[in-house]
Amino acid sequence: MKPKEVVEIIEPKKIIVGDKKAPVTIMQFGDYESEECAKVNEVVAALLETYPDKVNFNFRHFPLLKIHQKAHKAAEAAICAAQESPEMFWELHKELFKNRRNLGIISLKSYAKEVGTSNKKFLDELINGMYGWNVQDDLKEGIQMGVTTVPTFFINGELFDKEPTFKNLSSYILALSDKGGEVKKTVAKKAKVVAE
Repeated sequence: MKPKEVVEIIEPKKIIVGDKKAPVTIMQFGDYESEECAKVNEVVAALLETYPDKVNFNFRHFPLLKIHQKAHKAAEAAICAAQESPEMFWELHKELFKNRRNLGIISLKSYAKEVGTSNKKFLDELINGMYGWNVQDDLKEGIQMGVTTVPTFFINGELFDKEPTFKNLSSYILALSDKGGEVKKTVAKKAKVVAE
């Protein structure tokens, strides 16, 4: 009998968009059905484009299940795309926000195909909930870190407690990158760090 192939799943906390060596990491807890998250996604995209050598981005899934029933499955779709590459994750991530009002399973498969995923088992993996536990892990970690709503941002592990506008985030990124990524404790509140 042939042993089953072991597949390593790339977890959301390991999916980094942008330069992994950048001194500033923006981590966002978000929900694909949230209008506010969709708006701030444009801000994040602009930051990555404006500061490619200063900042990278890690999106963590925090679907607000009581009001957004399809956000959990959309998060699973994004994780599925990430198994191909961070770039594929980013492309589907943008597509999901663009189509946040239409996130049924068949639509998710269609969006994945549109952005170029090559996973032939995409639909099966979504239906079977293969990445559901990854979404649950993000939810649990977010709760442990004090996340109660979306979008919530952490920069270099510190809660960013200002409005996430381009101006506010940009100023903070520039200040941090000038200090080699060291967070000034008076600007951001300390978050509980969850061990990996």
